Amino acid sequence: MEKIRLRAGALIIRDGAILLVEFENDNNDGVHYNLPAGGVEDGETLVEAVIRNAKEEASVEVEVGSVAFVYEYQPSKTNYLYGDVHSVGITFECKLTEGPVSNLPDNPDPKQTAVKWMPISELNSIELYPEIAVDIINYYSGKQYRNYVEEHEIQSSKLLID
Repeated sequence: MEKIRLRAGALIIRDGAILLVEFENDNNDGVHYNLPAGGVEDGETLVEAVIRNAKEEASVEVEVGSVAFVYEYQPSKTNYLYGDVHSVGITFECKLTEGPVSNLPDNPDPKQTAVKWMPISELNSIELYPEIAVDIINYYSGKQYRNYVEEHEIQSSKLLID
């Protein structure tokens, strides 16, 4: 039976900006951004994982709200674009419990370069993974959005645009 990696993430929006974690690309050709997120550890609930990952990746304390997005990556449906691990990420709407201070953690991931507040209006101009910028913009604007996103659908829609 295939194992599935479960990830938990934080969608933190404040004053028209979203909190993102910046990473150097593997091929050193620039940067990309992720929401603060990571794997759920043994014995941990999704909410506990969101709180831990927000603290570990962005040095912020959060209050976890409702589910905003579910993202699924099934490797065989995307020709193993991002590796061979089937993963499901559940992203929760979060609010900061303490001031808007956000910093690189004391021990960041090796490729992590910054933690930034990015204006929602600039999301379409950055490299964001997963590629749900339009969905986040629509979510923030109160418009209809995909709350369940499959990576192979993202890739298929990009082929239609090209």
